[in-house]
Amino acid sequence: MVLLFIPIGIIIDLSGKIDKIIANEAPLGETIAYYGNFTLYFANLLFPILLFLSVIWFTSKLANNTEIVAFLSSGVSFYRFLRPYFIGASIICALGIALSLYLVPSASTGFNEYKYKYLKRSKPSDQQRDVYRQINDNEVIYASNFRDKSKTASNFTLEHFDGTELKFKIKADRLKLNPDSTYTLNNYVKRIVGKRGDTFIKKNELDTILPFDFDELTPVIYIAETLNYNQLKDFIAQEKKRGSPNINRYEVVAQRRWSIPVSTFILTLIAVSVSAIKRRGGMGVNLAIGIVIGFSYIFIEKVLGSIAEQSTFSPIIAVWFSNVAFGVLSIILLNNAKR
Repeated sequence: MVLLFIPIGIIIDLSGKIDKIIANEAPLGETIAYYGNFTLYFANLLFPILLFLSVIWFTSKLANNTEIVAFLSSGVSFYRFLRPYFIGASIICALGIALSLYLVPSASTGFNEYKYKYLKRSKPSDQQRDVYRQINDNEVIYASNFRDKSKTASNFTLEHFDGTELKFKIKADRLKLNPDSTYTLNNYVKRIVGKRGDTFIKKNELDTILPFDFDELTPVIYIAETLNYNQLKDFIAQEKKRGSPNINRYEVVAQRRWSIPVSTFILTLIAVSVSAIKRRGGMGVNLAIGIVIGFSYIFIEKVLGSIAEQSTFSPIIAVWFSNVAFGVLSIILLNNAKR
């Protein structure tokens, strides 16, 4: 199924992007590497549906040739009949975990870098955004219209705390990162909080050093996809400490690293249960039923994942709901198939 669908996907993708590739003079070597990464990236993305269709096709062939009836009539139980499927599913699940945790993140890095270098006009980090971040145990910053490309921001604020007590606050209308790693602050105001009154220091322009790295404030949208599992867990812990608003997006990616390989067993059981029954329409009916179930699984998982990324909805529930719901469905279909 991978050998069937991925080349078709590459041809369709290339036909839609060939004009941009030529116009942007993308090197042949980088383009070939891009489609190598494309293969891993989309093989992992389509993993559940390709596995599902594969099992349905194979089992339907057995059912149409009345071989399953022969197995069961010889005294073999339906659970014994399922054993080779689950041995195969275990092997594929192990490969899926290795791909998802370590190989696909590496492929995703090359895939996204090529896409934003040659196929899109700007990177996600080039877009304006507001940033609110705890940069260490004592300091919090806020800035609006944060632009990674121009290294500028508006309405910059830095607050320094000692425990819960505010010690001083810095404000500036505009912040700009200089080539020497210093920052230029326009309309600078520093308010020092005192016991008998506050002290204000004002300057039209000030060059200074600030306790944060500009690039760390705006990780690109797809950064979670490019980190292996251990790096991703450390990155999420760091972003939680900083108060990042994208935590749910990163958590969804982390949960999918496990949920997609685990779905191997659930989808295998559903596929066998659906296709083990010999039907009048033959393999076509089984494939039609399988496609409906398979795409329903993907649709629900993607919709809930998107909701979790954009809201406070639990990423764990969003990602694992499909596995739980279709796991219950697999038990119902298995009991029906046994009869």
